[in-house]
Amino acid sequence: MTVVKMVAVDKDGTFLDDKKQFNRARFHACYQQMKQRGIKFVVASGNQYYQLKSFFPDIASEIAFVAENGAWIIDRDEELFCGSFSRQDIDAVLDTLHNGNYPELRYILCGRESAYYFEGLDEKWLVKMRHYCHRLKAIRSLDEVADDKLFKFALNLSDDYVEPLMADIERLHHGAAAATSSGHGSVDLIVPGNHKGHGLDLLGQRWGIDRSEILVFGDGGNDLEMLQQSGFSFAMANAPQKVKDAARFAAPSNNEEGVLQVIEQMLAGKPPFNISA
Repeated sequence: MTVVKMVAVDKDGTFLDDKKQFNRARFHACYQQMKQRGIKFVVASGNQYYQLKSFFPDIASEIAFVAENGAWIIDRDEELFCGSFSRQDIDAVLDTLHNGNYPELRYILCGRESAYYFEGLDEKWLVKMRHYCHRLKAIRSLDEVADDKLFKFALNLSDDYVEPLMADIERLHHGAAAATSSGHGSVDLIVPGNHKGHGLDLLGQRWGIDRSEILVFGDGGNDLEMLQQSGFSFAMANAPQKVKDAARFAAPSNNEEGVLQVIEQMLAGKPPFNISA
């Protein structure tokens, strides 16, 4: 009998509806049951840790976060892992981003202490980014952030240029940076291997939980690794086909509270789960 011992949820487009909200009362009821059964709850998102924990003010110190697409892992307020780019790799990637091949490209650099943007960036876009980055600072040069650990580039550009940019990153920076997309013109450049699946592996090792005992939910390209490796992987109904192909099961859409529906099924021991009372 396989028992679920960890539940990991992507946030935007998965746990949250299109209005960036979730049914807090329904989730709280599920969470209390999971807590009673010793089931770990993990938020696995490309977003900033400081933003993620603001959605769970009452339990942020009880749960784990696989933040920044796996670059920073926090378990009950304790840092478990923090990746980083070398300064040489950062400079090389910046040269690629500034080569003029990607019109209207905008980006921020994400680190442990804050996210950063170079002065002069479009203010309207920054307003949107501040929703995802509760810590966001302007800089003039990388020398100002020499003491921080930088682990992600968050890019936004036209959908027409997403695939060419991702191909260029693979061709020019293979082994130094990996590109992953969550859709809507958003591309993250991460340290190779520092993805969500790696974060869940680290937590699983800490807690003695096997991949077969993990229930995960996702809707984007940055969820592929954790969907492919987990025993109970659910793609949201609103996910693109490549994400659905990577998952073992299908969940209702984010606007139908699909994550909570499946968690309730798991807690009740309904198929495809076999959970003892």
